Amino acid sequence: MTSPTLLVIEDDAVLNRLLVDELKLSGFNTHGSLNWAEGQSAIDRLAPELVLLDVNLPDANGLDILAEIGESRLVVILTATASVHQAVEAMRLGAADYLAKPVNLNELELIIRRVLKNRQIYAEHEYRRSEENMRLGGMLGDSAVMTELRRLIDAVAQTDVTVLIQGESGAGKELVAHAVHHASPRREGAFVAVDCCSLQDTLFESELFGHEKGSFTGADRRKSGLIEAADGGTLFLDEIGDIGPTIQAKLLRVLETGRFRRVGATSDLRADARIVAATNRDLAALVREGTFRADLYYRLDAFMLTAPPLRQRRDDISLLAKHFLAKRSTGRLRHINSEAIRCLTEYDWPGNVRELRNVIERALIVAGNALEITPAHLLGLSSAAFSETANNDASTLRFDDEPTLECIEREYMVWLLEKYQGNRIKVADKLGISERTCYRMLVRYDLS
Repeated sequence: MTSPTLLVIEDDAVLNRLLVDELKLSGFNTHGSLNWAEGQSAIDRLAPELVLLDVNLPDANGLDILAEIGESRLVVILTATASVHQAVEAMRLGAADYLAKPVNLNELELIIRRVLKNRQIYAEHEYRRSEENMRLGGMLGDSAVMTELRRLIDAVAQTDVTVLIQGESGAGKELVAHAVHHASPRREGAFVAVDCCSLQDTLFESELFGHEKGSFTGADRRKSGLIEAADGGTLFLDEIGDIGPTIQAKLLRVLETGRFRRVGATSDLRADARIVAATNRDLAALVREGTFRADLYYRLDAFMLTAPPLRQRRDDISLLAKHFLAKRSTGRLRHINSEAIRCLTEYDWPGNVRELRNVIERALIVAGNALEITPAHLLGLSSAAFSETANNDASTLRFDDEPTLECIEREYMVWLLEKYQGNRIKVADKLGISERTCYRMLVRYDLS
């Protein structure tokens, strides 16, 4: 694991050098700045996990800039005029700790290690808590639609009624199915998921019901089906609207009698599996068109749950984004600034939660070593998200067709190069990446 990066912002050159050298000997990757102008540039360049900040700098008051720094990284305040009032004010503004000069180097090292460890413990706790919530069906989100969905899940989970989950692609239908399973008396049984649109009818029948040895070419042994694998648990049929008429008829028999037959068998088996199905299609419309059996639809529609699209639960976007960020930020605590949160919240998310997760993962790649995710890192959004306001003028990237991620990235790079007259350092700074990473992107897009 790489050593934590520390930045000492202290105007006393002798003390600054002493702190940097001693902290390097203690195993920290430490750098020094003599004023806030240097420190601000170093923060952008180095993305330190912790900043040692002197209160009385020649060009700034440490308490005035504390809130800005401490939003995304740890800050330990250093001062020669310690007072209870100043200590309380520093902690209120977000300081992780407070140390009076002359600095006791042993005490300083203990404080640094303690606050770094506490931040790591907090991040791991928050991640485990959100993961546990997701796993046990306490799906992330405090919006009204999610609160109502959890209430309905708790109600239906205690029964064996067949559940139909409707929702757009990426809205989390399988997560809802998991929640039903984990809240039910069958939680100790298996949860078996079947993607109904990925297999042809002949293969799907064998996968679902199993087959006997010799029942078709290549069937060199008996195989149990997924219904048997879900015995005592839950069978989740994802995208149920895509199954063909033959499987529809056989699935209806399972729902009506609890019995099925392996391919090539002459006798029935009994299935004790709770059926939960999901679809992003209008099954009632498919029934009217004659492509989906009405009797199967009514069997599946015993109890319906709806996975709401993300645009109907905007209050949850910040929570979800931070969850995905914590999940992917291995070894470092990342932060999404308020402007990036605003961009995420205002976007309509046609790909729903899945798209949000992908955008956050891409942002982490683009951000490189930066601890703060900004709007410039959100390259996975549609062109509507790339409205850039600077010097009181606004420009928006526009595309005739739905662009690929590579197309968006390249056009945004072109726009930044034009804006900053080809200054690679400024472009890298705007993207929140290193100049080397910026150069590699320019080469990849043939812009070097």
